[in-house]
Amino acid sequence: MAAINTLREKGSKIIVFLIGFSIVAFVGADLLGPNSTLLGNSKTNVGEIAGSKISYQDFLAKQDEIEYNWTQSNRRTPTSNDMAGIRNLTWDALVAEYAFKNEFNAVGINVSDEEIVDMVQGDNISPEIRQAFTDPETGGFSKDNVVAFLQNLGEQTPAQRANWYNFEKNLGPGRLRLKFDNLMIKTNYATEAEAKYKYQNESNTADINYVYVPFLSMADSAIEVSDSELNSYLSNNEKEYQREESKSVKYVSFDVIPSADDTAMVVEQIEKLKSELISTDNDSTFAVVNSDASDAFKNYTPGELPAVFLGDDVVMGSGTFVGPVVENGSYVLYKVASMRPSDTYSARASHILFKWASDSDAEKAKAKKEARDVLRKIKNGTDFAEMARLHGTDGTASKGGDLGWFSEGAMVAPFQEAVFAAPSKGLIGDVVETQFGYHIIDVTEIKTNVVYKIAKVALEIFVTDDTRNKYYRDAEQFALNATSIEEFESTAKEKGLSVKTAARVRKNDRRITGISEGRSIVYWAYNNASLGDVSEVFEIDDQYVIAVLTDEQEEGAAELESVRFEITKKVRDQKKAKIISEKLNGLSGSMEEIAAGYGDGAKVYNMPALKLSSNSLKSVGLAPEAVGVAFSMENGETTKPFSVDNGVLIIEMVNKLEAPEVSDYESYRTQVLQQRQGRIAYNVDQTIKELAEIKDERYKFF
Repeated sequence: MAAINTLREKGSKIIVFLIGFSIVAFVGADLLGPNSTLLGNSKTNVGEIAGSKISYQDFLAKQDEIEYNWTQSNRRTPTSNDMAGIRNLTWDALVAEYAFKNEFNAVGINVSDEEIVDMVQGDNISPEIRQAFTDPETGGFSKDNVVAFLQNLGEQTPAQRANWYNFEKNLGPGRLRLKFDNLMIKTNYATEAEAKYKYQNESNTADINYVYVPFLSMADSAIEVSDSELNSYLSNNEKEYQREESKSVKYVSFDVIPSADDTAMVVEQIEKLKSELISTDNDSTFAVVNSDASDAFKNYTPGELPAVFLGDDVVMGSGTFVGPVVENGSYVLYKVASMRPSDTYSARASHILFKWASDSDAEKAKAKKEARDVLRKIKNGTDFAEMARLHGTDGTASKGGDLGWFSEGAMVAPFQEAVFAAPSKGLIGDVVETQFGYHIIDVTEIKTNVVYKIAKVALEIFVTDDTRNKYYRDAEQFALNATSIEEFESTAKEKGLSVKTAARVRKNDRRITGISEGRSIVYWAYNNASLGDVSEVFEIDDQYVIAVLTDEQEEGAAELESVRFEITKKVRDQKKAKIISEKLNGLSGSMEEIAAGYGDGAKVYNMPALKLSSNSLKSVGLAPEAVGVAFSMENGETTKPFSVDNGVLIIEMVNKLEAPEVSDYESYRTQVLQQRQGRIAYNVDQTIKELAEIKDERYKFF
């Protein structure tokens, strides 16, 4: 009783204290949380470009601009997948702005207000304005539409005006970059020495013989490779095995599919609707109200009829009913509400086209004879489709000559007239000549102008909440039982679940192996998980996914395990090269004698008219170093054995021909310059980005 009295007397003070404590805790969490200003800005930045930190707020502001421009250009609201692309465009825009800003200033280029006006409504309309103001109906652009829009801008809402100003503001950076690229391109040149080198590179030739022993000719099992050798190779070739930061995960998925009870429920509903659709007099209203399909009531030409109407047992007419059938995950009913004639005729046919080699009378007669010979075989019982596959000369041959349904005007006049004049289905008696050649024609459906108005009731076979919850409980139980990589794999094996691997997942990836929208898994791996951690249950499309973090690769040299396979091959091939070379060094004589002395695996090849611009040898594959060695040799000279990527070579120079000097290398100088200019924009872009020391940390937020 005393305790109750104490609570009565001091309860209000306790409540006030608890409220105060909650407020302090809430504010403290905000001050000391990831967005805290007291802890600095490291938690609120999405990255750093050229020494400038990009805050989350600045990123969102730029994203709003990009999103508005995207919406204007595409005339629709972006989906979640579109937003992923928009965020990438936003980052690219910020990189361009910050990384290139100093370069633009250094060369003294800018975009004036007058240029912006010219880009919007002048003589040099920007591509962005053209796209935004192109009429989607006609595909045409009118400057008057832009002017009218600007004149009425004052009547728009403040938000709409702000969006336009942002859109207009973003025209400048694009023009700046174009100017910069053009400046780089125009200041490039090619020397006569470079032109002469290109001429010689393309014109000098060599005739060589060579002995080639591929590494594959020696069994891998004959060569032992130790971990110390692999580590030594990796250490000596570290630059070749640099890796971005990445994570590797394994995962299992529970596919959420309708249960037998779910399907039975839909079947019960569709059977009820079937009897009602059969008896109703208002097919259109009934279908629209009761169907999950968007095309619940529409017109069909014969060529557009659903496949279920094409069977020989279906007699088309008003009231014809088909279903229920399963189509694209739904139970579907069809009812022909009415049939009526239209203004357009259509028919269906198959053909075999015989083209003539030229327009001469002799070639036409030859093609016609061939066509009539095949027609005779078909009349005598040979299968039309098989003859089409054997003799057809157009894209329908692989389909047995089937052209499908076609309407008036779709075919050239002689062909259409022959098909549309046919009184019944079947083979047309003689070949038909058109501008394309001679046709054997089989009319598979005679011409008709009937249009069918059909009601369609479709009920999707859906997953009920009870079924979905069952799958979720199973997935959740799996996650609870698997608390390590070993338990994850053993539990999966016990449950009969397939364990999939997504290796080298980068921090901004959205897709991972087997999952097109796996961003939630990537976010977890980079922001919440430690090695060996098992995730919560992720709901991705129609599946529940549980992942385990199995490997982490820091930026820099690759870990041996991640490159073990390719390095093992490299080290093994080096050992093979040494053994093969030592054996070849002990042999002498002609190329044929050396190959014979070596034995199995060695063969002699000849490459006539080899060019320095080549980068491969017959049967050797890519071997630019071998081509270089060949052109460094004198006539009659033979090399010592040397290795290339796939084996060991000995080259004999039979005859080297150097192209004669020419008086003018201008055409080659132009080619060199064009090739170089084609790469300038990309090379400049990559160089400036590299110098900007970009740090991308968007993965912490999205």
